Amino acid sequence: MAQTITPFFTRFRNAWNAFIDRDPKDDWAYNIGSAYSIPYHRSTMSMGTEQSIVSAVYNRCAIDVSQLGMRHVRVDKNGKYLDDIDSSLNKCLTTSANIDQTGRSFIQDVVISMFDEGMVAIVPVDTTQDINSSSFDVLSLRTGKIKEWFPRHVRVEVYDDRTGMKKDLVLPKASIGIVENPLYAVMNEPNSTLKRLVAKLNLLDAIDEQSGSGRLDLIIQVPYAIKSEQRKKIAEERLAALETQLKDSKHGIAYADGTERIVQLNRPAENNLMAQIEFLTSMLYSQLGMSDAIFSGTASPEEFLNYYNRTVEPVTVAIASEMKRKFLTPTAITQGQSISHFRDPFSLVTADQLAELADKLTRNEILSSNEVRSIIGLRPSEDPKADELRNKNLNVPDEIQNKGV
Repeated sequence: MAQTITPFFTRFRNAWNAFIDRDPKDDWAYNIGSAYSIPYHRSTMSMGTEQSIVSAVYNRCAIDVSQLGMRHVRVDKNGKYLDDIDSSLNKCLTTSANIDQTGRSFIQDVVISMFDEGMVAIVPVDTTQDINSSSFDVLSLRTGKIKEWFPRHVRVEVYDDRTGMKKDLVLPKASIGIVENPLYAVMNEPNSTLKRLVAKLNLLDAIDEQSGSGRLDLIIQVPYAIKSEQRKKIAEERLAALETQLKDSKHGIAYADGTERIVQLNRPAENNLMAQIEFLTSMLYSQLGMSDAIFSGTASPEEFLNYYNRTVEPVTVAIASEMKRKFLTPTAITQGQSISHFRDPFSLVTADQLAELADKLTRNEILSSNEVRSIIGLRPSEDPKADELRNKNLNVPDEIQNKGV
């Protein structure tokens, strides 16, 4: 009886409610930092980009890059994966990069900022030692906007989660990650395909806004020549009268003299702007290795493979290589430490294909039964044979069977 009562009283004594037992200093009126209606730590896109379809391209690529699990690992002398390293850097990449972002959302933020600005800084905010020292452990990471370049330093705008404000810091290049967009020539050059597409889309938005502004754009031809000041004054009075009729009329109806001629100009103008946008969009997709099917999810395996090899893979390698170069010491790299990314090969297969792959991988002793069960989300089997790397379709030799017994 005592064993059941003691935990109850312990839980009751240590209980806490979010609305009760609050310290007055924890109230919002107490100075806990700046407040905003939106998360201020998020990176904002440059003017004109966030309102176009380009933002959808950025977001799609950023999500796909973040899905390639980036981890702090140990590899052999040939670069083959051995195991994960339980380090604070690995926790930043997999669990929590900072108080506001998970590891995956941080990588997504890095990619979007890199695409929009051409370069992005990966700043270790919390470290075990001064980042100017030879070695330090990374405890938290933030994305930063590079504002000025110096020979061995950069001025970076970084979000400070203690005050809720963005601050400028001058940091050494050797201690922070500086990732350049591998697709810079396509996305960020002044006359690149993407910049030209953004300009055309902004021009199309301006034309649409003008067309939907409610303007009538009429030309009234009066039955007399307007050369003298008196004739101009009469024409202006007629124009004002027509405007008053349209404004005051319930249904927007006005009358005109039989000798007057009214021409409306706000009809759709024939131009090749839409054709140019379609051409630039097609060119951008081809240069990025993308297609409309990538966004709709109907792409073939060959299209997905081309997209991953030409777009996702170069971006991921650029980020991983820079973090390996800056956040791992030469001694750690010599000892086999690395920053690697891993793509789930089963994420794009159907149930029938997954069953066929599972049979081939277990039959060829590549995966055990429990490893396959973990991939499809099932609990591991308690049968010891489920952890064996062997072909289940073959009979077990007598010596192995007797040894197991």
